[in-house]
Amino acid sequence: MDQLGNVRNTATAQGAKEGLNKPAAPQKNAYTRLVQKHHSGRFRAYLNQISQTMQLEDDPSSDLDPPLRRGLEGGNPVRNGLNVHSYSLDRTSHLEQSMPGGFEDDKPQITQNRCPHERNAFVSLEGDSEVEDDYCVHQHGAASDLLNMSDDLSGRVSNSLRHCAALLKSSGSDEKDEEDMWRKKHKKRGRYPASKDTAAGHLLTEQFGEDVLAINARRNSHLSPGQVQGGTYAAVPTSGDRKNLNKPARGRKKSVFETYMSKEDVSAGLKRGELIQGPLRINPKKYHEAFIPSPDGTRDIFIDGVVARNRALNSDIVVVKLLPKEQWKVIKPDGCDKETEATHESNVPEDMLGTCIPQEAAKGDAGSPDVIIEAQFDDNDAEHGQDHLQNMLTDDIKKLFLDSGEKAKAAGISSVHRTKQDDGPKVIDPRLLPDKCLQRTAKVVYILEKKHSRAATGFIKLLADKNSELFKRCAMFSPVDHRVPRIYVSLADCPPDFVTRPEDYSNILFICRIVDWKEDSNFATGRLAKSLGQAGEIEPETEGILMEYGVDFSDFPSEALECLPQNLPWVISPGELAKRRDLRKECIFTIDPSTAKDLDDALSCKQLPDGNFEVGVHIADVSYFVLEETALDKVASERATSVYLVQKVVPMLPKLLCEELCSLNPMQDRLTFSVIWKLTPEGKILDEWFGRTVICSCTKLSYDHAQSMIESPEKVFSPEELPPVSIQHSIAEIQQAVLNLHRIAQHLRKQRFIDGALRLDQLKLSFTLDQESGMPQGCYIYQYRDSNKLVEEFMLLANMAVAHQIYRSFPDQALLRRHPPPQTKLLNDLMEFCNQVGLNIDFSSAGTLHKSLNETFGADKYSEARKEVLTNMFSRPMQMALYFCTGVLEDETLFRHYALNVPFYTHFTSPIRRYADIIVHRLLSASLGASPPIKMEKEAIQRQADHSNDRKMASKRVQELSADLFFSIFVRECGPLESEAMVMGVLNEAFDVLVLKFGVQKRIYCNALPLMGFHFRKEGRKPELTLLWEPEEPEQESVPQVITIFTLVEVVLRSDGVPLKYSALLKRRSSEK
Repeated sequence: MDQLGNVRNTATAQGAKEGLNKPAAPQKNAYTRLVQKHHSGRFRAYLNQISQTMQLEDDPSSDLDPPLRRGLEGGNPVRNGLNVHSYSLDRTSHLEQSMPGGFEDDKPQITQNRCPHERNAFVSLEGDSEVEDDYCVHQHGAASDLLNMSDDLSGRVSNSLRHCAALLKSSGSDEKDEEDMWRKKHKKRGRYPASKDTAAGHLLTEQFGEDVLAINARRNSHLSPGQVQGGTYAAVPTSGDRKNLNKPARGRKKSVFETYMSKEDVSAGLKRGELIQGPLRINPKKYHEAFIPSPDGTRDIFIDGVVARNRALNSDIVVVKLLPKEQWKVIKPDGCDKETEATHESNVPEDMLGTCIPQEAAKGDAGSPDVIIEAQFDDNDAEHGQDHLQNMLTDDIKKLFLDSGEKAKAAGISSVHRTKQDDGPKVIDPRLLPDKCLQRTAKVVYILEKKHSRAATGFIKLLADKNSELFKRCAMFSPVDHRVPRIYVSLADCPPDFVTRPEDYSNILFICRIVDWKEDSNFATGRLAKSLGQAGEIEPETEGILMEYGVDFSDFPSEALECLPQNLPWVISPGELAKRRDLRKECIFTIDPSTAKDLDDALSCKQLPDGNFEVGVHIADVSYFVLEETALDKVASERATSVYLVQKVVPMLPKLLCEELCSLNPMQDRLTFSVIWKLTPEGKILDEWFGRTVICSCTKLSYDHAQSMIESPEKVFSPEELPPVSIQHSIAEIQQAVLNLHRIAQHLRKQRFIDGALRLDQLKLSFTLDQESGMPQGCYIYQYRDSNKLVEEFMLLANMAVAHQIYRSFPDQALLRRHPPPQTKLLNDLMEFCNQVGLNIDFSSAGTLHKSLNETFGADKYSEARKEVLTNMFSRPMQMALYFCTGVLEDETLFRHYALNVPFYTHFTSPIRRYADIIVHRLLSASLGASPPIKMEKEAIQRQADHSNDRKMASKRVQELSADLFFSIFVRECGPLESEAMVMGVLNEAFDVLVLKFGVQKRIYCNALPLMGFHFRKEGRKPELTLLWEPEEPEQESVPQVITIFTLVEVVLRSDGVPLKYSALLKRRSSEK
């Protein structure tokens, strides 16, 4: 029995004595289904009121339906399908927050199961339970007493509950409410007693649809009374805006969202500093949470809920208005209740991170990966202001359950959780707290730029209410990405037999584009673009990914192809040869992945008589073929980058260029742009030359070939061991050039890190594919070896040299690449964590961070694994590297590249796959007098830089999702897979691991393991989760296992039997261990 006198389950109470939580079981019975469907403050208050006004019977189970009675009988520690050990009203995000209007509750089961991180238990209108994977549900406080007291409450109000269910069913679906709820006469809350709400189904629906807004706006523990709580049903206006929104005019729908501010007001507000702009990031694990970066680099600004987001989608550039301080989010200062999550995408620039982790999160995030600091939900939340609803209901619930509470007390049953203070919950007023304990909250008032493609993959289904007018005209599109709203689509866009045979399309992926999203609608409107095919198959899923991220994979238009050389085979004209330095007789070769077709860089190295070396970097002269302001130039600038998928490449340029005329294929004359240095053996630059050249590569080496030469310098390679070599050069000559380049690269690399550079090498997953089916046959972690480092060092050297050259020549037009330093707040959090776990990491600069990471740990298996986890953690505060025009950014100190620790850097070495490099080539050519000045003004260069940044981010995310897709299929076809893993983060009912064999991150949930119980505790930022395994044999004892960050564990990856979803399970510890 808890402080409110509520009876707790005996088994669970016993578990409390041991300090252990029991994993939750699935919700099954009718009572739970009803409560789940309308798990809101208004509904709980409504149940409370009707139960008091009825003639309550003594027999708590006499009126129960058989399924409900079965749910109440027996010694099951889970009562009525609800985990009784610790419920937090904050933690209703998957009962209450998982179904905001326009988002989740009408999605088909196949869609729900595709979200790899979360498990939500929720119920359809028909009462069918659908489960996704997140934490088991927690309960405590007044609301839990209402839900947990099944023996009394269920029996006493079962008739009313059945009546409520009938009313809910008769009131129609969300879609019908959307059409006609606001046409009905508005009825104020006070005019009818709660017990008479049952007289009209629409009244009950109205109260759930709008009166609950006032209650739910106060229900979060980190919010003060009156503050916005987003993510509840439909959209919750802020307390200040609710006065206007709740006054619907006659004959029109009530507005759900605020009207956007005018451009003039936005411009004035930004100038005055009253408004803030930034890219919107929506948390893929909790889509009702969104953020924009703070201009001062401190903690991100929090945007709470669908309404506060005001129809903006992930990656949009939005303008927000800060809410009053009393509505800011409270962050517990001691860190005892914080959960650190990163969104999917790593921000580490490719200049310091050649690889990236395939994340296993929900499809669709292209936003910044700043760490999200949020309150964790355990029993300590009660002392930090449970919410307004708890205060409102406490007295009534005490009265309602007094008798049963006394019985429990007499039986000697103790409560599972007690608050530390028995004098009731306290609400923290954010105005009384220092700013370091707060996170600023805001609402979106304008969308400056719609960066999101407004396209989504998903599934179509019929509307629930067959009697509504909408049913005859529209279907519902449910996106796979829960951050995108559900969308009304015309039945005319759907397949002809969809209405008569909807089940045939339950597993068919469609692409839908949002056309509009009005202020008065929870749902957007859109058009179906096309049917992709069966969910879970490679090509439909790949096409969906490309379309969602706006990747143009269509055929090149004829006007662009007309810009290509028409007379084939193409040869270099004598006039062009005369303008260039002829290097065709030099020993020049390429080193690339074995499967590469677009070879845009080559290397040369010859020893000079004085003992120094002439080293050349030779880059395909794409700007010769892609002339400024042509149709081909326009297409290339729009695509901005090639997109690399596991099984194919979506090229920026037509195949004739990227695989033939521009590709530095062996034994072919090719036009190039070269940087040639005179270097000492230690890599010191003595001389430097830039110019247009013509080369003829003598061979195409793979990284494996070059690595073999480096590892076996004395070996004599036979022709059969290498690709074809030009007759003008010997294998020995090529091998010696590779070895000389390797030695110089070692010196360059060593000096770079002495000078303060940083590199974070994360695990990258690669695949072997079946040549016929294209299915993954195997996967492995890509090894970054000396041959990779050799190429990287000289590409970096060329990029830095060209950056200096074009900035000297065109200080207002140079296209450079900058990398801002890490975000201060996130870096400070990471520093605090490292200090508390005893890691001596120096965060003062990029160089000291690199040194700490690479010199602190040993070479044993555990140390290597811990280094991988820390590398992942260190990547989270990093910001994206960005293209920019020097004429737009006035402060030269902002040009710096943090990771490389250099003042100027650009991209010059990959013009076949990056449009920014083509602009840099034009600038370099003009700086040498080889061509007229570039036509683009600085503003146009900056616009192209911004576009290239966007497309690079989208390309990176698409690449990660392609790897996710193939790995999910690999687990399905070849699993279960076993691997060692290291714990990266510990929550109170789950923990995150880095699976070392495959480089993927997964969350493991306690309620998915055969445990007798588990216990979570946290000291400062050091969380610890103790698992108590069920014994394998009755005579054995249970086996405890302690999970902390850096714990090395064994996991099993297993397909969940639905498309693209797999789970990680912790391998059972044997009793011998």
